[in-house]
Amino acid sequence: MVTIRTETVTDVHHWNDNLFSFKTTRQDSFRFDNGHFVMLGLQVDDKPLLRAYSLVSANYEEYLEFLSIKVKDGKLTSKLQHLKKGDKILISNKPVGTLVIHDLTPGKRLLLLATGTGIAPFISIIKDPDTYDRFEEIVLVHGVRQVNDLAYKEYLTKHLPKDEYIGKNVAEQFTYMPTVTRDEFERQGRITKLIVDGDIMLDPKTDRIMLCGNKDMLDDLGELLDEWGFSISPKQGELGDYVMERAFVE
Repeated sequence: MVTIRTETVTDVHHWNDNLFSFKTTRQDSFRFDNGHFVMLGLQVDDKPLLRAYSLVSANYEEYLEFLSIKVKDGKLTSKLQHLKKGDKILISNKPVGTLVIHDLTPGKRLLLLATGTGIAPFISIIKDPDTYDRFEEIVLVHGVRQVNDLAYKEYLTKHLPKDEYIGKNVAEQFTYMPTVTRDEFERQGRITKLIVDGDIMLDPKTDRIMLCGNKDMLDDLGELLDEWGFSISPKQGELGDYVMERAFVE
């Protein structure tokens, strides 16, 4: 049984007609690892309606942040997209998930491969000082359909490198690689194609990988990584060359 708590919405940002993010209060007792997700939702017809949402915020920040798509007929997102400051939100008490850096074998480069809202847990991981201690280089590849789907692009390129705590690490060790499939852009194509074509080179000896996105992307990349000699973490708490998250928002 999922036990839940109530938090209050403090800010809502609409990236475009299909994508929005929001921040909530955070009770002092709420603890999580960067990369974790929670069950989140609203009270509907006197019952909690919950879905899995990754935490965008880092575990040291005083607020909680989430990224969501908008689905017109979605049971939850059709209501969630109308959130406003002061509204109440339900959040499960126990954060969980397999996208944690301590389940990766030691390596030199960390590649975070995301499609759509799959970027959410990677934002928290990028803000984690431990990430920069464990890896010499961190690369975030974010695949979307259209340019305006690149949520957090300005934050990653302009604001995070100036962060007073990890800005120096970000500037020296972090690389952001957005890719778009339907609009003209500096980099185009699905992540799988970029890897197969050699635009993104992978080495099982030094690279460690995290995957988060739609099911097709996870299946395709998981199969590709297996063929190339990478081994997946078999379950939470056991080491592997790559990890993936299979918790989906509607």
